[in-house]
Amino acid sequence: MTSPRMLLNAWRLDPKKSLGQNFLADPSTAEMIADRAGIVPEDAVLEIGAGLGALTVPVARRAGRVVAVETDGRLLELLKTELRVHGLDNVDLLQADILKVDMGKIAEAAGRRLVVMGNLPYHISSQIVVKLIQDREWVDRAVAMIQREMARRLMAAPGAKDYGRLTAMLRYCADIKSAAVVRAHLFHPRPKVDSEVVAIDFHHPPVHTAQDEAFLFKVIKAAFGQRRKTLKNALSGSELKMSPTEARNALEAAGIDPARRAETVGVGEFIGLSEKIKDSPPRPPSGPPAC
Repeated sequence: MTSPRMLLNAWRLDPKKSLGQNFLADPSTAEMIADRAGIVPEDAVLEIGAGLGALTVPVARRAGRVVAVETDGRLLELLKTELRVHGLDNVDLLQADILKVDMGKIAEAAGRRLVVMGNLPYHISSQIVVKLIQDREWVDRAVAMIQREMARRLMAAPGAKDYGRLTAMLRYCADIKSAAVVRAHLFHPRPKVDSEVVAIDFHHPPVHTAQDEAFLFKVIKAAFGQRRKTLKNALSGSELKMSPTEARNALEAAGIDPARRAETVGVGEFIGLSEKIKDSPPRPPSGPPAC
């Protein structure tokens, strides 16, 4: 593996801060991530942010097929050259914004669910996790390197201060665990914080099933929208447009104390709450009755 600094200098390129480019500079770490991802020749891998190919190369040596997505068009010829140098012909390079990529189309072409991997740009990592949740029909598992602080949030349990909206959404449909910690000095340029590799295994078939998943996620968003408030006040002050009485009634019907806060509520409780709110009778119109 050629060092990122040397590659970038040879191609007269500079990392783009706007794209959150911090390139992995340690080949043994890349090999370790590929090993812990459990990639086998039957796997079809979608890599997010191929960068300079640090992870692309060891993954491609293990997988049957790799679709490597990279938004920075400046890097495509460099990547093609690196793949030729390593004798790899099972990688398709795709210049695209990962948030706009059709994972279903890629999975259908591969004939199987995808293994998603990548060093996620810090500034859009939350959005990528949401996309993985939305597109999980096409994803078997994901092994992603993210900011360590975010990893702590994703793995938090109900009751922990780091437990939040994204945690609850992910726990609804997946199991998540830590695979490795990657120190900041192993990147070029060096980021300000360490990273952590997390393994996300999506449930197929689902463990939890909500009557209306989109509405469940709306309720979770409302509950965490004002997380310092009680659930009653958070819900009644949200886009759900519930009155304080309606919020209290729904919470009590779901067996949840209205004085609790969102970070104490588990996935099963959120499902029950969303169904009580959805099934509650509509509010009568305000003002005098129409003639």
